[in-house]
Amino acid sequence: MATAYLPPAELAPIATAADAAGYHAMALADHVVNLETLTTPYPYTDDGNRRWEAFTPWVDPWVAIGALAAVTEQLRFFTNIYVLPMRDPFTVAKAVATASALSGGRVALGVGMGWCEEEFDLLGEPFRKRGARADEMLELLAELWTGGWVEHHGEFYDVPRLEMTPAPPAPVPVYVGGLSDAALRRAARHDGWISDLISIDQAAEYRATLDAERARLGRADTDFSMIVSLSDALTVDDFRRAEEAGVTDLLTMPWAYYGGFEQPLQGKVDGLKRFADDILAKLGD
Repeated sequence: MATAYLPPAELAPIATAADAAGYHAMALADHVVNLETLTTPYPYTDDGNRRWEAFTPWVDPWVAIGALAAVTEQLRFFTNIYVLPMRDPFTVAKAVATASALSGGRVALGVGMGWCEEEFDLLGEPFRKRGARADEMLELLAELWTGGWVEHHGEFYDVPRLEMTPAPPAPVPVYVGGLSDAALRRAARHDGWISDLISIDQAAEYRATLDAERARLGRADTDFSMIVSLSDALTVDDFRRAEEAGVTDLLTMPWAYYGGFEQPLQGKVDGLKRFADDILAKLGD
């Protein structure tokens, strides 16, 4: 379930309703600031304009996940997406491990390389080589989350022997967002891929590309999540076709099927319950 742009006060009621209705996971979006003027074009619209208006709320995803985990029992949480190379690896490792410890291991890390150079500048991290730096960060995160002594000497990070406690009580899956070839290759090296809005046919094409790369890496037999926002799925048959195409998880705001995205909180809760009855219950596990 996607939650981007929602008022913060609606997150907990939606999470508890989704938990009760049997939803698998909730996604939390990420930006630290929203600059008034940018020279960097937004890459996911034709005209380069952002999809949100000024003063749209962007909660810190890990603070939010900690709070939402406290009011749910089964619902999992992941970031869609967390701009990993805009941060330092130790702060990320601590936030994710803490959220995992508090939630009983119900978290995954969804990462992207970021597009807004000005936001990187404000946070003091270089925009150049962010992909290579993120790859090393992911290696270091995995080491820090083992719960033992860690020493790391890489191109970007030189880490003396140390430990970081608490460690996550369960493995933290890593999902990679993005539509570029580099993003798909990075996703194939990890546990899953998060799409932007695409069609079922496009999802099938992306799945074939991802599976080919996973086979090349010797990872064809490992579990791999494909978390997709679908532009052309409305019926149970549509969602079954998406599953046959290799989609494992639908990322959507389910109330939008029954009245659009902009609704009062009760309309959203009613909509997600109705979607669970109309679609999820008929798809089974």
